Amino acid sequence: MNPQSFPCQLVSWDEAYQLSSKLSRVIKSSGFHPHLVVAIGRGGYVPARIVCDFLMHSLLASIKIEHWDKAACKRPEAAVRFPLAVDVMGQDVLIIDDITDTGDTLKTAIDYLSELGAGEIKTGVMQHKTTSTVMPDFCAEVLADWRWIIYPWAAHEDLVGFTERVLSEQPATIEQIKANLRERFSLMVAEDDLLEILGDLVEMKRAERFQEKYKKLE
Repeated sequence: MNPQSFPCQLVSWDEAYQLSSKLSRVIKSSGFHPHLVVAIGRGGYVPARIVCDFLMHSLLASIKIEHWDKAACKRPEAAVRFPLAVDVMGQDVLIIDDITDTGDTLKTAIDYLSELGAGEIKTGVMQHKTTSTVMPDFCAEVLADWRWIIYPWAAHEDLVGFTERVLSEQPATIEQIKANLRERFSLMVAEDDLLEILGDLVEMKRAERFQEKYKKLE
């Protein structure tokens, strides 16, 4: 992946719901009946809740694993930030996340639950990238062509990050910023949304407004 330019894809709420419901049907058809569903936060929260809905499963817990920051910025390694709050000793567990990219997050979750003495552990994601070193047990869709996926529950945060990436010390107009987002990251952002994003960057002191233009603050 070229960190300066790569394709992105925005997934809508409806698309995410359809992927999650398809994932639940794949899990159902397998005959696997977990004692507990564990969502990987933050990306797995919404898919896990939808999966539980279709599985008629009420026992949902979560762990927070940090690996990716906003706008495809990766931490050196995946690590559990907030541990599981329930005992999983001998329990069959279904881990749910939104996507596999490198596979590091899923591997960290599997290793962590194994150390806690969980029984059978299976994993499910909405979308599986073939770049991942870990193959989930269940997925709704396989992505052979790599691109950064932006889900609706993280869209604003990611777009703030990508907008900051395209800003420079040279002031740019709204149209120039929109063009840079389109050319470098295949992102089509509405002007009203971009104005809100730029307002957030200014408030965070990551950008400065110069008349009708914006520039990056170091």
